[in-house]
Amino acid sequence: MTRLLRLLLSSLALLTLFAAPAHAERIKDLGTFQGVRPNQLTGYGIVVGLAGTGDDSLDYATQGMKGMVSRFGLTLPQGVNPALKNAAAVLVTADLPAFAKPGQRLDVTVSALGKAKSLRGGTLILTALRGADNEIYGMAQGNLAVGGLGVSGADGSQVSVNIPSAGRIPGGATVERAVATGFDTAPTLTFNLAEADLTTALRVADGINRTFGDRRARAMDAVSVAIDAEPGAEQRILMMGMIENIEVAPADAPAKVIVNARTGTVVINGAVRIHPAAVAHGKLTVSVNESPRVVQPAPFSRGETAVEQSSAIQVTEEKKPLINFKGGASLTDIVKAVNAIGASPADMVAILEALKQAGAMKAELVVL
Repeated sequence: MTRLLRLLLSSLALLTLFAAPAHAERIKDLGTFQGVRPNQLTGYGIVVGLAGTGDDSLDYATQGMKGMVSRFGLTLPQGVNPALKNAAAVLVTADLPAFAKPGQRLDVTVSALGKAKSLRGGTLILTALRGADNEIYGMAQGNLAVGGLGVSGADGSQVSVNIPSAGRIPGGATVERAVATGFDTAPTLTFNLAEADLTTALRVADGINRTFGDRRARAMDAVSVAIDAEPGAEQRILMMGMIENIEVAPADAPAKVIVNARTGTVVINGAVRIHPAAVAHGKLTVSVNESPRVVQPAPFSRGETAVEQSSAIQVTEEKKPLINFKGGASLTDIVKAVNAIGASPADMVAILEALKQAGAMKAELVVL
């Protein structure tokens, strides 16, 4: 413990000595340690106590109800199916946090599986929550909190507010088994970045090495940083807590232009630069006006009434100024130039695509 205390004091001194710049971020905000993550749990259950808004013809709900009553030593007669308008088959989901211990409470989400109209006022019967390995890690039960509302009339009209067929049970599940993370027995600790970047991985490893004054951290690739650590949960937890609060300056994001073709949204990050280029953008409008009129040739006794077509075609081209981009134009320059020529989001996409094809924009163009 004396050696750990000395290590902590020396690390704090190094953190003060190597003060990070104002734009630095904590390592804990850049990623997570391998193995220290939540796990998804899923279960199949029955919600009872509904006011006639449950499932009416779902075999899964019938089987679930029979299985539920069998827990209490009851057996329904063969060929008899219970009326299930007041019950509904549901799927129950929850996230099991890292280091969760037996007895802790979890929030669960309950969603209708069949045609249940609303789960408002329902109660979830004891349901086992299983992980990906099909082992039981929690048990869920409780009254649902439903934020939606559904009302239907005799003529078939319906009104729904939010989603009444799904709800939540705050603290509705109890952890029954802990998940081994393996962080205390692995040969090394591995820190994984949320976004792959070689420069950021190198800076994280360098920040850890400068803090501890050795070469215990090394970047394995653009995501993972391997850290040598002594075995044992206590020492590793201490080191992980110190590493999470080290501040490093992440690398600048690569130049990207994101285009959402469905909504017309265009996002340009600050790393985009424009090489020397000239842009001229005009709008061509073609309008066709049809004015048919009825004519009656003379003499009226032998003439035939007809419809005479009358069309007027007009072409209008809106003149726009020529925009000259100088070398190294920034995001501000691009926005000003595009606004100057009055380009819409769709027009901006066309301009950016043309700049990309002309080699004047060295950025990745992503179309969603």
